[in-house]
Amino acid sequence: MLKGIDPLLSADLLYAIARMGHGDVLAVVDRNYPAHAAGAEVITLPGIDVTRLAEALFTVFPVDTFIPEPIGRMQVVGEPDTIPEVQRELFAAAEAAEGREIGIEPIERFEFYGRARRAFAVIATTEDRPYGCFLITKGVV
Repeated sequence: MLKGIDPLLSADLLYAIARMGHGDVLAVVDRNYPAHAAGAEVITLPGIDVTRLAEALFTVFPVDTFIPEPIGRMQVVGEPDTIPEVQRELFAAAEAAEGREIGIEPIERFEFYGRARRAFAVIATTEDRPYGCFLITKGVV
């Protein structure tokens, strides 16, 4: 038990993100994403949606400031400029925690899959809204 740490942040999740260094990428995915096929370590959070995860994650996870677009989002197939509510909610949580505007990179679906395979770790949520998939680059403290 830890004081001041959101209880959603399990020991496995904290251990994974603590091992990450500056510039490492964390994949946060919805329930439709083939998380275990990605090849990276998977931390599964049953019953947790992307928004709730974002609120907890960004209390301890710094977002990179050295690159212009440290958060990548999976583009909606056939509608690359559409930004679903689930994506807007994660962006808002990140910006609120960081106290700054954060650049967002749109990523085509199959490019996202390829890049997620190279992520340090994957956090698999049970988010049921489609396109709740992100690549987040870790910053420095």
